[in-house]
Amino acid sequence: MKAARPRTLLLSFSGVLLGGALSLTASRSEFCENVADLVASRNERLVILFAALTAMLLQVLSNLANDYGDFKKGVDGTKRVGPQREMQSGAITEKEMKRGLILTVLLCLFSGALLLLATFIAHRRMIDVYVFSALGVAAILAALFYTLGKHPYGYRGLGDLFCFLFFGWAAVAGTYYLAAPCFDFSVLLPASAMGFLSNAVLNINNMRDYENDKASGKNSLVVKLGLRRAFNYHCLLIGGAFVCLTVFLIIKKAPIYHYAFWLLSPLFIKDLVAIKKTEPEALDPFLGRQVAHSFLLVIIYGILLLL
Repeated sequence: MKAARPRTLLLSFSGVLLGGALSLTASRSEFCENVADLVASRNERLVILFAALTAMLLQVLSNLANDYGDFKKGVDGTKRVGPQREMQSGAITEKEMKRGLILTVLLCLFSGALLLLATFIAHRRMIDVYVFSALGVAAILAALFYTLGKHPYGYRGLGDLFCFLFFGWAAVAGTYYLAAPCFDFSVLLPASAMGFLSNAVLNINNMRDYENDKASGKNSLVVKLGLRRAFNYHCLLIGGAFVCLTVFLIIKKAPIYHYAFWLLSPLFIKDLVAIKKTEPEALDPFLGRQVAHSFLLVIIYGILLLL
């Protein structure tokens, strides 16, 4: 349970919840017809449920693989300043972690299959099964090879790109499309916002581990940028998320009260000010705060959309 890092799991739910909320408002879009009746049915609710479960399992898989990969490559050594990992502490052996990874992959495949079955029953489109089967396999591989393999992409500064694509576009826009039998390209704006918020969590993690990662040869984006530029990048991520959410409302000609989500901006600004003043090794509490604030923002934004 510790290796699964429960405090990060809210992040995996956030994208699915945002995509689900957007699908429930799709009846207002000129791109869809009769969506209001469709999303109210049991099958569409099952689609959102299985999408959330699959996203959570993929997050767990990524966390387990990260624990295993960083330990095997020597990144989780005595100089690591974050919470002690389970293989690093000896609580989980290599054999046990491998079994855990295999089990989690199987659970991801099973949950994904249920998601695709619910989608097919709802919309009877075989093309969706083919496309999202490929996307699901890609998500599993991305979760594994962030730190596993001879050339893990997380060690080459590409973690932020994959995080943006899978936790942002795939989670939000993918859930929207599966729950509503149409696609509106403007949905990529809130999907991008979720990607930026997810990258902000990863960025805090990598700023915390900057010295250890740099010494261990893990060239995260923070290592490539340096701490000062990484903080500036962090500010852009938070600002970009709010801008994308706002532009989406402008495009949709949303009523003024939908913009009330900006009342949450002081929470993020307060954290930015505090992060600026905090030494990298003391940043760990802000990781949990970023996850919680991002989840709260998604909940408030989704509720406002549905009003």
